[in-house]
Amino acid sequence: MTKNHKNYLELAFHLAEKNLGQTKQNPSVGTVIVKNGAVISTGITSIQGRPHSEFNALKSLKNCKGATLYTTLEPCTHYGKTPPCTNIIIKKKIQNVFYAFEDPDIRTFKKAKKILSQKGIKSKLIRINSYSKFYKSYFINKKLLIPFVSAKIAISKDYFTIDKKEKWITNDISRSKVHLLRSKHDSILSTSKSINHDDSLLNCRINGLNNNKPDLFIIDLNLKLKKNLSINKYLKIRKTFLITTKDLSSKTLVYKKLGYKIIFIKKLKNKNDFRLLYEKIYKMGYSRLFIEAGLTFLNNLIKNKLINDLYIFMSQKKLGNNGKNNDQISYIKNIRPKLLTINLNGDKLLKKEF
Repeated sequence: MTKNHKNYLELAFHLAEKNLGQTKQNPSVGTVIVKNGAVISTGITSIQGRPHSEFNALKSLKNCKGATLYTTLEPCTHYGKTPPCTNIIIKKKIQNVFYAFEDPDIRTFKKAKKILSQKGIKSKLIRINSYSKFYKSYFINKKLLIPFVSAKIAISKDYFTIDKKEKWITNDISRSKVHLLRSKHDSILSTSKSINHDDSLLNCRINGLNNNKPDLFIIDLNLKLKKNLSINKYLKIRKTFLITTKDLSSKTLVYKKLGYKIIFIKKLKNKNDFRLLYEKIYKMGYSRLFIEAGLTFLNNLIKNKLINDLYIFMSQKKLGNNGKNNDQISYIKNIRPKLLTINLNGDKLLKKEF
């Protein structure tokens, strides 16, 4: 692999990162077109998933005969809501195609190379180690038909999750990072207990990313969500779902009138119940789910292996007698996360991949 191939593919991944979590159940893909040693066009999968990145990179080019296309994922070969990307690659007379992952979608898997070669276009799979886990979420979607699930928790240096005197444990830079993580997911899952306690908005409040308000799922089995919460002002601009066992009760109708959408489930007691809920959320079109809830709820998910990535924001201050936990912290202490090299002005960010 030449250095240039690696550099162009890394550039394609940088592009793909921009729309990660905003392309529905299509993967976010980045594409770079190079001719005579210069980048002549780039593309990224559009918001909501279409058009694809290869189409976006090639559609306006008038003369790309003999050019090389670099893309993060094998170009699609099947007809869906749009024609396959291999069609426009052939039409535009691209000479070489390099891609970093094979598409696990059985309609495309390992088919692009054969189709392109029949038209005299050379193609090659080139792995990029620094992005070896980029499509982890997409692979889980395709294999298990459930969303990729991330979660976060904030703790003090002495492992408390609640400060009796202050609302926040971590600093404002850490909280901004949480907003960025939200923007990389198309949905958030919380509980009525957490939202009632914090009156949290659970949206993305970063300039330039404010329009990305991940849809919200609230587990509220007995319909105890307060009716005067701050999230109510967003009910008209983002979908907010209440997950409950109270089907068609008078309480349910009250929440419907406020603007909540109701999801009825029979129960939510064990791993299989959660798996069924995940499947339901995936069938609704969501591919990346971010968990923001209390320690008890999080412990249950960790114990039942219902999380893929866990982000732990650790403050460097000890709370001592001002600290409190509503459940055992042992699960968090024992998972041995990896420290990420991110400047959080004293706070630390740790990540555990399950």
